Amino acid sequence: MALRVLIVDDEALARSRLKSLLADCTAPGALVVGEAANLAQAMLCVAHQAVDLVLADIHMPGGDGLALAQALRALPSPPAVVFVTAHMEHALQAFELEALDYLTKPVRLERLQASLQKVERLTHMNKGLEADLADETLLIQERGRTERLPLSEVLYLKAELKYITVRTASHTHMLEGSLSDLESRYASRFLRIHRNALVARQAVRSLERHHDAAEGDGWAVRLDRVSEPLFVSRRQLAAVKALIEAR
Repeated sequence: MALRVLIVDDEALARSRLKSLLADCTAPGALVVGEAANLAQAMLCVAHQAVDLVLADIHMPGGDGLALAQALRALPSPPAVVFVTAHMEHALQAFELEALDYLTKPVRLERLQASLQKVERLTHMNKGLEADLADETLLIQERGRTERLPLSEVLYLKAELKYITVRTASHTHMLEGSLSDLESRYASRFLRIHRNALVARQAVRSLERHHDAAEGDGWAVRLDRVSEPLFVSRRQLAAVKALIEAR
């Protein structure tokens, strides 16, 4: 099956060359489902159609490729990202943003095909994980008993002192563990909004101005079936906005 590819580059000639190379790719093949010249156009494309892979330049007006990769990570099912650029100095930062590969211009067909094969393997792995998500649970130990809490019921996770508060629509539970560990294990379900909080991606309803006694003036998210707003740190604000705008 051909991979669905979005090409993001502010230069029309660069997009045209990539499109031509992709047409020659086999095992897997590639279907170009869209082209974009900047971050805003790219996010619009991803919001309206399924994309397996984003081939993105780094230096672009109106938000560079690194900002695009960060925004894509906030999506419920983010596509793979492969950077295509002449600027090798950004390679380390690209991989910190979980880019799957890094191609230098001019791109060779063999190298592009190898990147598509990486994406194909990742896509197959993710499909297997998605099939298991419905069965994932947290083990909650309270009052001398152990309960399996489906992740699908969790609205947010908040680190407080030595414990993590696990909030559902009807109950609040306490869990021992690491918030960072939960974030890495369940990144497809939860989005970090603050150093001490993860929220269920599907539960995010809105973003609003908010004053917090400890944090001061800023922004907070509203979640479905939760009355209190949850403060969003400045560092995570772009990711939250991207999630809301992508819906």
